[in-house]
Amino acid sequence: MKTLLLLGATAFCLCVFAAAEQEAERRADKSSPEEEEVLQLKKGNFNRALRKHKQLLVHFYAPLAGDGHRTSDAFEGAAAELQGSEVKLAVVDVAKEKDLAKELNVTGISVIKLFLSGDKHNPVTCPVPQSSASILTWLKRRAGSADDLIADLSQAEASEELTVVGFFQELNHEYIQMFYNAAVDLPDVNFALTQNNDVITKYGLTHDVVLLLKKSKLIQAYKMTPETSKEMLKIFITVYQMDPITEYTGQTATQILSSSVLNHALLFVNKSSAAFEEIQSAFNGAAEAFRLKILFVWVNVDEPRNGRIMEYFRVRDFEAPLIRMVNLTDHVTYHLPSDTLDVKTITTFCRSYLEGKAKPKMQSEPMPEGWDQMPVKELVGMTLEEVGFNPNNTVFVLFYIPYSTKSQALFPLWEELAEALKGREGVVVARIDASANDINMSMQGGYPALCLFPALHAERVVVYTGKRKVKDLVKFLDKEMEKAKKVKVQEDEERRKYIEAAKAEDAKKANATKDEL
Repeated sequence: MKTLLLLGATAFCLCVFAAAEQEAERRADKSSPEEEEVLQLKKGNFNRALRKHKQLLVHFYAPLAGDGHRTSDAFEGAAAELQGSEVKLAVVDVAKEKDLAKELNVTGISVIKLFLSGDKHNPVTCPVPQSSASILTWLKRRAGSADDLIADLSQAEASEELTVVGFFQELNHEYIQMFYNAAVDLPDVNFALTQNNDVITKYGLTHDVVLLLKKSKLIQAYKMTPETSKEMLKIFITVYQMDPITEYTGQTATQILSSSVLNHALLFVNKSSAAFEEIQSAFNGAAEAFRLKILFVWVNVDEPRNGRIMEYFRVRDFEAPLIRMVNLTDHVTYHLPSDTLDVKTITTFCRSYLEGKAKPKMQSEPMPEGWDQMPVKELVGMTLEEVGFNPNNTVFVLFYIPYSTKSQALFPLWEELAEALKGREGVVVARIDASANDINMSMQGGYPALCLFPALHAERVVVYTGKRKVKDLVKFLDKEMEKAKKVKVQEDEERRKYIEAAKAEDAKKANATKDEL
């Protein structure tokens, strides 16, 4: 009897809780009337919207995310087109609804998911849309079949837009389904199916092939084999959809970062420089041989909006032109070790990277054994600031690039300077490979650079721009040391006053404590 009473009580409580939850959802949903094109969802009303709409397309966004604005515009445009359909559109602000985002396993800041038939845990992810048409095409292809792609190619061949054409011997072949699945995942690309033998004859190809056409011109052809997968087909399409090299901009960033090719070669170059045309041509010339293995991207260092990508790769505008290689899986960066950026040099670097022979660029090289025993001290990233900003030493550092002829020309001068200053106490002559170690300091001008770190408590660096002769370097050093002595007297006085004031304050607090006792 007691057991029955407990079961009855439990059932009653569950009913009460369920009713309370539904009531809370109804109250929360008052802020999102059904007549709105796009529902504003949160934790309190999400479940109700899920139960009510057979297809619920939700954009999870962060208000301050730069890349999310274009997706939001595309989403709103699609909502207007889908009014009255069985697809309902909604948005969730992940900055406010963190618990809901976590519950739904939403990790990005601009993600679109389609929830079907109230299933909360198995949504379908919509590809990042370029426009509202992308979303509409994706929904249409998801609900359709390969038959929808059968088309007359006369208009497609004349189109300025890329068209992916599948020509298969049998329309029920498994290649057809793979082709259609790729079309669903790539809603920004035109797809068509044909069995018109005139098309194959025109381009001199055989059956079971995928053609990329633009203005009746064959861009590339892909022969389907039993080993072909949907991912392989998508990589082929997305790679040849782009030019051999792509400029990094706000419009192309999403396409670049979402590419199936994870190895990226990045050319950092000043578009307004005299050598730009020649360097870009060499970069383009090397790209063709690596189309399916490496994505070639160039970044204009003179464009202020590219500051974030330059900061990520620790590239300063004066260091351009240079080439970095990165894999988007492990984010390990490689640096092309050459001042010469021609087709042969770039090609050799790309091959060495793919073969695993290239050396990654590190924040700091390991400390070489006996680095402080030689006349010229060999610094690395982890010792630069410790040695350079020692308040008891004046440190003269050569920042060099090992493969640069200008840097190499300074090595004998630096040895000569170290010999000339050998008997000077508190003076250190050093050098550091700027290509192998990240320099976490504000630097102006290119490499090689001669920088003096005065013996001060404050972290100060003075760049030397005079004649590159030992007597001129010593004269400059003596002048800066005299300046530093005067400044250090002021620093010491300020430190003394600060310490005395701190002691006085401590004494005052101690006396106040005694009085209270």
